Amino acid sequence: MAGRGVLAAGVALVFAVGPGAVPAIADAPVRCAPQRGGVRVGESWGQRRLAFTGVWPLTKGAGVTVALIDSGVDARHPQVRVAKSVDLTGTGARDCLGHGTAVAGIIAGRDMPEIPFAGVAPEARLISIKQTNDETGDIALLARGLVRAAELGAKVVNVSIQTHDQPDLKAAVDYALARDVVIVAAAGNVNKGDGTPAPAYPAAYPGVLSVGSAGPDGRRTDFSNAATPVSVLAPGTDLTSTWPGGSYREDLEGTSYAAPFVAGVAALVRARHPGLDNVRVRRRIEITADGASGAGTGAGMVNPLLAVTEIIPSESVAIAPPPPPPLPPGAISPPEPRDHEAVATSVTVTLAALGAAALVTCLRLVLPAGRRRGWRPGRTAVPGD
Repeated sequence: MAGRGVLAAGVALVFAVGPGAVPAIADAPVRCAPQRGGVRVGESWGQRRLAFTGVWPLTKGAGVTVALIDSGVDARHPQVRVAKSVDLTGTGARDCLGHGTAVAGIIAGRDMPEIPFAGVAPEARLISIKQTNDETGDIALLARGLVRAAELGAKVVNVSIQTHDQPDLKAAVDYALARDVVIVAAAGNVNKGDGTPAPAYPAAYPGVLSVGSAGPDGRRTDFSNAATPVSVLAPGTDLTSTWPGGSYREDLEGTSYAAPFVAGVAALVRARHPGLDNVRVRRRIEITADGASGAGTGAGMVNPLLAVTEIIPSESVAIAPPPPPPLPPGAISPPEPRDHEAVATSVTVTLAALGAAALVTCLRLVLPAGRRRGWRPGRTAVPGD
C-alpha cells in the first residue's frame, strides 16, 4: 500500500503493493473486482524465516486489539476473523482491492489444521477500518482512521500506506501515540523511475515503528524506501496470505506486506508484556532485531521470539521502593498513665486469695485428724518414756 516513490501532485495517498503498482485515479468510479486468488496455499519463506509459531506456547496475541487502516477485509474468509468493521468511505465494508484482506491474514490469520499458512498473532482481535476502495486514498480519511482506531481501544495499528507530511495526519499520529498505541507503518516502495526518493509518512514521523522490506537473503529489497527512517525489516517479497473469496495469493510484494508481520509481533509483545507502554514495546522490537546490514535496514530483521522473551535490563532492574512517609502526629495514641490505686487493689485481692487458699488447705489437713481423736488434745511426749 505504500506506493511508488514520490507521489504525484494529484494523488493523496498510495498503498505499498509493490514497485510495479500503477495508482488508480482517485476519483474513478468504485469498482469492486479484486484480482483472482487461488486455492493453492503454502508456507512462505517469510513465515519460515520469522518462525513466529515458536512463540505461540507463550502467547498468540490474545487480549490485544489490532486495527488495520486499509481497503477493508473480506470477513467471510475462513482464516480471517474481524471483531469490528468501520467504513470511512461510505461504500460498505467489503474489500474491493484485496490488500486489506492480505494484511489481515499476515497479522492474525487463524491457525487451521492442514493449512500451512497462519498469521503472526492468530488470537489477536482485529478491527478493520476501511479507508479506500483502490490504490489511492484520502489523507484526511487516514487521519480519521488513526483517531478512530485509538478511540476504539486498539493497542496496535497497522498502516500499510505511504503519503506526504500533512498537519492533520501528524496530529492524528500524535493523538494515537498519546493514547498508548503502537503505530506500525510501511516505509514505502520506490523504483528506478521515481527519481530521488523522499521519506514516506506516517512511517517517517517520530514514534512510529517504520518497516522496510527484506528478501530471503535477509537484505533490504531494492524497492524498499531507504529515505524513510526505518526501525526494522520484515519479509516483503514472494509472500503468501489470505485473499477475498476464500482464496490465497503467493506472490505478494511490497513494504505494505512487511509491516503487518511487525504489527503481529507487536501484538505478541503487548499480550506477553501488558505492563509495557508503546515506547517500550517499540524499543523492545528494535533492540531484539537481528542486526542492521546497511542503509534503510534500521535495527535489522524483526525477531519475534527474542522480542517476546528477551530479558531487557532496563525493564527488569529492581528499584528499591522509597521510604514510607512518617506517620502524622496523633496516629499512635500515647500510653495511658499508670493507675496506682488499681495496682494496689489488685495486689490486695491477690494476697487475700492466696491467704484464703492457704487456710482452706490447713483446714483440710487438721479437721480429719481432729475427728479421729474425738477432738481430744494430742498426747504430749515426756522425755525418757
